[in-house]
Amino acid sequence: MVERARAESQNHWFTYNEQMGVESAAQAVSNLAIQFSGDYDSKEPAMSRPFGVAIMFAGIDNNGPQLFHLDPSGTFVQYNAKAIGSGSEGAQQTLQEKYHKSMGLNEAINVILNILKQVMEDKLSPTNIEIVTVTPDKLYHMLDKDELQVVFDKLVPFTEETKASSSAAVSGTVA
Repeated sequence: MVERARAESQNHWFTYNEQMGVESAAQAVSNLAIQFSGDYDSKEPAMSRPFGVAIMFAGIDNNGPQLFHLDPSGTFVQYNAKAIGSGSEGAQQTLQEKYHKSMGLNEAINVILNILKQVMEDKLSPTNIEIVTVTPDKLYHMLDKDELQVVFDKLVPFTEETKASSSAAVSGTVA
């Protein structure tokens, strides 16, 4: 699926001499996932979830930063903040309570780490997680072990006061 996104992006670049938008890349992978049999004339049985994975697409294009969630059925939805995987229900609820559009990167990382601390079975540490940021200046950046340790050293736990004063701001639109 990642290879499909890369190939579609390259084809778009060579054809139109411009970068492909994040939503268009998500749409291309979504189209692949919903092609159950690949060919309408095929005698092969259709698969309902050919890849069986959920993916988050994050990127920055002319529309600014964007985040899309692609579920195993091929449906994709745009979000401001999204949790997937084990424990995602509780994590998503806390994200809805804590996220706001004016949140800075450091505050967002702090919120994410606190949410992971709540939902992970293992103890949260710099050795059992990875953090990737997508920003206009660095584009895609995966924090290395030293950067993760600095983030952990600055971690501010949730308090009852911050829990009560947060506002819900996560929204999704079906595309």
